[in-house]
Amino acid sequence: MPKAYDLEERLVNYAAETALFCRKMTNDFTGQYYGHQLLRSSGSSALNFGEMQGAQSDRDFKNKATIALKELKESRMNLKILSKIEYGDSKTRVKLLDETEQLIKIIATIIKNKK
Repeated sequence: MPKAYDLEERLVNYAAETALFCRKMTNDFTGQYYGHQLLRSSGSSALNFGEMQGAQSDRDFKNKATIALKELKESRMNLKILSKIEYGDSKTRVKLLDETEQLIKIIATIIKNKK
């Protein structure tokens, strides 16, 4: 039975929900550009978290966690831009932006607390 609070699962769900959001974006230049960027950064945050779990040292752990955090921040900026231009499904966009903010806080705290 999965833990009530499983960060790995949460990041996987985040990447998957973002992929579904991007899939529904229109196929014009704006949709392609921001969709590809968002798809890459959200997926990368989950993948780097996975690498973080298998880190060989504390330094490697912090490096992978920092990359995951940077990718989440890129996703946040992308979603803010999409919000500003009212692009994509607004309900999903707001939900993704909220989850991005929460994940940023969690990963930042993990980095801060890692000695």
